[in-house]
Amino acid sequence: MAGTQRQLSIRKALRALAPGIPLADAQAVVALAERRHMKDLPPTTALWLALGSHVRHVHTDYEQLLSDGYDREAARFFVVDDTDAVLAGWGCQRSVADLPEVEEEAIRTRISRS
Repeated sequence: MAGTQRQLSIRKALRALAPGIPLADAQAVVALAERRHMKDLPPTTALWLALGSHVRHVHTDYEQLLSDGYDREAARFFVVDDTDAVLAGWGCQRSVADLPEVEEEAIRTRISRS
């Protein structure tokens, strides 16, 4: 599949990180990782943030918790185990508990490039 070097890097990282991800989910995650606001991040960081976000929003009760009045941090806390279970089912060895560290790295990257 053709694409820019960044797109190829994102797809390669996804195959390594979550080898069992279904095609529809993989396409959605790649699209999220390629969005404009992710362009300044390293491809692997953009991918991990996109993967966690996709699973949280699509495969857990996160949206329902938000609509029930929970703030983002609390809603994320309550879906960590479900999110990790989906990721593990796709062969991912990482935990979304790692996301805050990655988000901090993303913020530092954006600040240093400003």
